[in-house]
Amino acid sequence: MQIGVLGPLVVQVAGTSVVPTAAKPRQMLALLAVNAGREVGMATLVEELWDDRPPTGPAQVVQTYVKQLRRALAGAVDVPCGAPEPKELLRRGHTGYTLDVPAPAIETEDFARLAESGLRQAGLRAAGHGDDPEAAARLLRRALGVWRGPVFADVRTGPVLRAEALRLDEARQEVLEARMTADLRLGRHAEILGELASLAERFPFQENLHALLMVALYRNGRSWQALEAFRRLRATCARELGIEPSARLQRLHQAILSSDPRLDTHLADVDTGLVVL
Repeated sequence: MQIGVLGPLVVQVAGTSVVPTAAKPRQMLALLAVNAGREVGMATLVEELWDDRPPTGPAQVVQTYVKQLRRALAGAVDVPCGAPEPKELLRRGHTGYTLDVPAPAIETEDFARLAESGLRQAGLRAAGHGDDPEAAARLLRRALGVWRGPVFADVRTGPVLRAEALRLDEARQEVLEARMTADLRLGRHAEILGELASLAERFPFQENLHALLMVALYRNGRSWQALEAFRRLRATCARELGIEPSARLQRLHQAILSSDPRLDTHLADVDTGLVVL
């Protein structure tokens, strides 16, 4: 079984999709898929599907959706002798239901495994293997390549899936910033400049992205644009939040103003206080 939520919902059995077209069953399948192998309680299912306005007899409605999903599972393949039945693949537990499939290929697990390995190589985990920006950049780029689009891109989400999407988006942001940092340490400032500029535009309050953009611009001989990036960030923070950029960003700004030679080196000596990412 293939399970993917990092983009449009994918749940396939032997290459055949079992994703329903109806919104509610699709939403329920997404919740079960992102928790594959773990029981999802009835209370959680009801909260996700109807928030604080459930219908009369929500458990019965959930059971109707379960029957629809089991029919899709049964119709996906010709079940050989000894293979799990649909009721075993989507089974009832003590408090809810579990999508319990043998040896599934789960997209989020691939992302988490590659991300963790890359962050360790980048020295960003306590149990890291050292400091290898080349290996970190390669692994983190592979992790980001697992994503096919926004989380649950074609699923109407309730409070439970929205919280899960936020968690996954935050994890992706961490990996993205770590990959950019690794690329800068490898001297790839020209290669990533366009991507950084686009990301800083999309996320106007992400200081790490703006710090990376400022360093990349400086190293590309565009100091005035690095200073302009700081000015825009400062104006946005003052207008929207009523605050100044952090002391870390202000130190970086001063370093660019004074053409601090440390800005021309790789970002290995982050304890200088110029760029702490």
